[in-house]
Amino acid sequence: PPLPQVAAAVDRGDLVPDSLVTDLVKAKLLESSSSTAFVLDGFPRTASQASTLLNSIARVPLALNLTLREQVLVDKCLGRRVCGKCGKGYNVADIMLPACDSTGEPAVVMPPMPPPRSCESFMEVRSDDNPTTVRHRLGVYKREAAPLEAVFREAGVLVDFAITGGVR
Repeated sequence: PPLPQVAAAVDRGDLVPDSLVTDLVKAKLLESSSSTAFVLDGFPRTASQASTLLNSIARVPLALNLTLREQVLVDKCLGRRVCGKCGKGYNVADIMLPACDSTGEPAVVMPPMPPPRSCESFMEVRSDDNPTTVRHRLGVYKREAAPLEAVFREAGVLVDFAITGGVR
């Protein structure tokens, strides 16, 4: 189960404190020291975490900046469902957005990932997947993302990649 501090921050839509996150990641990477390559998803989330990662945790040859139109992010968060019986995650959002000529954003097509019939009656919505918390979470992320991206751009390892479709 997650540490109480982590669960409380997530429920509020806030970020987990940098020192706690970097300690958890560092411990996990040391635990699997036999691996020569790894992918971090969702870490780092702040410039401080990125600096710590680059300067004292690991050699980072590449950092992917996965981008997705904001409305898609909101719709995907609001469409998340968890089976109360087996614990597996699904998403009921059916997203089809055309390309936006004025911003140059590509079209996005993400079909739903519905649960199997055996899970349908057990679907639950996460407590933090509500419009207010999702928008708050995105606001927090935006404030933190620009300095984070700058750390990786300065290190010459950041590559931007627009997500335009879902993966089954």
